[in-house]
Amino acid sequence: MNDTAAKKPVKVKAPKVKTVNRTAPKKRRRSVGLDAKKARSGWIFVAPFAIGLVIIYLPIIVNSILYSFGEIKVLQGGGFRLTMVGLRNYQNALFNDLNFVQTLTAGIKQLLLDIPAIVIFSLFMAVLLNQKMWGRAVFRAIFFVPVILCTGLIDQIDSTNVLTSYMSNTTSSIDTGAGTDTVAQVVSLTDIQWMFNSMKVGTELTTYVVNLMNGIYDIINRSGVQMLIFLAGLQSISPAIYESCDIDGASAWEAFWKITIPMVSPMILVNAIYTIIDALTSSTNSVMVYISSVYTTNGGHELSAAMSWMYFLIVMVIIAAVAGLLSLVVFYQRRD
Repeated sequence: MNDTAAKKPVKVKAPKVKTVNRTAPKKRRRSVGLDAKKARSGWIFVAPFAIGLVIIYLPIIVNSILYSFGEIKVLQGGGFRLTMVGLRNYQNALFNDLNFVQTLTAGIKQLLLDIPAIVIFSLFMAVLLNQKMWGRAVFRAIFFVPVILCTGLIDQIDSTNVLTSYMSNTTSSIDTGAGTDTVAQVVSLTDIQWMFNSMKVGTELTTYVVNLMNGIYDIINRSGVQMLIFLAGLQSISPAIYESCDIDGASAWEAFWKITIPMVSPMILVNAIYTIIDALTSSTNSVMVYISSVYTTNGGHELSAAMSWMYFLIVMVIIAAVAGLLSLVVFYQRRD
């Protein structure tokens, strides 16, 4: 026999493979970022207001809209029935109640005069109070005191103050020593009108300046919040920018118009919108007072609701117009 054929095949053993029990890796818990934490904190902060808006104010708003399009009839034994009458209440407010249109026109006209005065005055005071001087914090507190005095219970107590009523009411009479004059005539007694007339300035500008001087008490009272906003904007401007302007030889006047005004232009937009809302929704606003007086009359619930919603739409249109115009010149600094 052949030796090669007689050889038996050699069996090769396969190497043993060790099995390792590997458990699935545990999923790492994602760490919450700083922005997410801030967002959650913001939602927690506004949660009470949001809940109150949905539970308390939203039903009132819906009922107010229904009342403006309806007519309320009181039923015998209690209760009332609301009948939809379409736009009749709005037509009565616009075409039948002439006092509402006149009051609304006068209020908007006064607003257009007050907004520039309040914004310019608050910016001027913020620039002054931002300078390094002794007692700067005290002066800032003094200019913010009227904001505190014009709110809540203090405002009701202060309403009985005779001096306050004279300063805020231009129809009150005072004794100037040369006779009895109204508060609105105090500026004319100081010959400011004569000064403007000698400068050949138009009568409209003269009347505007005189009214601003007579209403300086009200302007100061309504400029506290705006002044703080401007102060925050001024303090956010890097001093290096002003140092570079000094090196280039720019004057303080040029630095104000080319550096300060562009840098605080977002605050000008915010303060303009805030001033509009504050002036048009104030309890002393002539339109608000008139709407409240209509509400107390017989059958005035529906008419006052219609007036309120028309006034609301007008306020929103004014805010949109002012925001659109100022947004064209607002400068936003990029922080890349």
